[in-house]
Amino acid sequence: MKSQSYLRRFASVGAILAATFTYASFAQAEPQVVAGPAGEPECFAPWSAETQFFQFPAKPGPYRIALANGYIANTWRIQMIQTAKAYAAQPEVAAKLAEFKVVSTGEDVPAQISAINNFIDSGFDAIVVNAQNPTAFAPVIKRAKDAGVILVAFDNILDTQDAINVNVDQKGLGVLWANWLINHLPEGGKILEVRGVAGTSVDTDRHNGIHETFAASGKNWEVTEVVGKWDDATAQKATADAIATSGPFAGITAQGGDTGVVQAMIDAGHPFVPFGGETENGFRKFCAAHAADGLKCSSAGTGPAQVAVAIKTAIAALEGQVVPQSVKLPLAIVEDPNFVAGTDFFPDQSDNFFVGNSFPTCGINFTAQEIMGQSKENQ
Repeated sequence: MKSQSYLRRFASVGAILAATFTYASFAQAEPQVVAGPAGEPECFAPWSAETQFFQFPAKPGPYRIALANGYIANTWRIQMIQTAKAYAAQPEVAAKLAEFKVVSTGEDVPAQISAINNFIDSGFDAIVVNAQNPTAFAPVIKRAKDAGVILVAFDNILDTQDAINVNVDQKGLGVLWANWLINHLPEGGKILEVRGVAGTSVDTDRHNGIHETFAASGKNWEVTEVVGKWDDATAQKATADAIATSGPFAGITAQGGDTGVVQAMIDAGHPFVPFGGETENGFRKFCAAHAADGLKCSSAGTGPAQVAVAIKTAIAALEGQVVPQSVKLPLAIVEDPNFVAGTDFFPDQSDNFFVGNSFPTCGINFTAQEIMGQSKENQ
C-alpha cells in the first residue's frame, strides 16, 4: 500500500516535471521582441518604422526546413519551386540543412493546412509557406508556435503577428500600375484588369491598389475584370473573351500571364495600348518590340527568388539572428522607354521566365540555367 502511494506520488511529480519541461521548451521557442536593426540589415529590411524585431533562441543546426506551397499551375509558382530547390542546393545553404522538403497542394486551403500540420508533427524546425488564404491559418499558426516551429510566409502572406512575413508592397504595385495608366490616359477610359488567383492576399492587395488609385484620380474609369490566375494560357483566353464581349480597351493592367494577354491582343487585332504588368520575359519582349506601336509598358513585380529570401530568413531566425517580423523586399521595375535587351529582358530565353529574379542585398542571384535545372515536383 505504501509502495503504491509512493508510486502515485512519484508519477505525479514526474507529470509535473514533464509539463514544466514542455512549457519551458515552448517558452524558449517563442521569440523575444528586441530592438533593431536586423542581423543583416541590408537584406532584412523592416516593413515600416512600427515593425517589431524578433530574436528566437539559437538552435543548433543543421535544420529541417519545409516549403508548403499552394497553387502551382502557373510559371511564377513553378519557377518559385525551382528557385527554392536551387537555393537549398547551394553549398553554403546545403551545409545548414539536414533536410529540405517541398509540397504543393493546389488551391485547396484545407490541404495546405494539413501539409503544414504534417510538417509540424514530423518535427521540422521551420516551415516556409506561400499561403492560399491570409486569414484561414490561425489554428495551424498556433500549433506551429506551441511546437516551437518557426513559420515564415512570403508572397501571399499570413494575417498574423505570430509568423514572419516576407513580401513586396503588393498594394503599392497596384498603385504603380494604376498611376501608369492614369499618366497615359489623363481623361480616364475603359480598362481591362486581369486578376490573379481569387482569395489570395496578392490578388486582393493589387486589386485594391488599382481601384483605390483610380477612384482618387477623379477621372471616369470603366473597369472590366477577368481572372487570369497569373497564367499565360488562362489569361490569354480570358483576355480574348473580354475583347470579344467588352472591348476595345483604352488600357490594360494584368497581375501575371501578361505574355498571354498581349498575344490575345495581337490575335484579336486589338490596338496596342498602355499596359501595367508583371515581369515576365515574354511580356518585356513584347513591350520592347511594340513600344513604337503604342504598347507603352510599366513592368514591375518581384521575382520568384523571394522564396530564397524566405528560406534565408528562416535559417537566420533559427540561428538566433535578429529579424523583422515583416520583411519588405524591393520591387523590380522597368518602364518604357528603358527596356534594354540582355539586362531587362532576354531575347534568347523562354517567354515564361520571370526577370528580376535576384535580391543582391541578400546575396541572392540565380542564372536561368541554375533555376531551370530543377524540377517543379514535390520532394
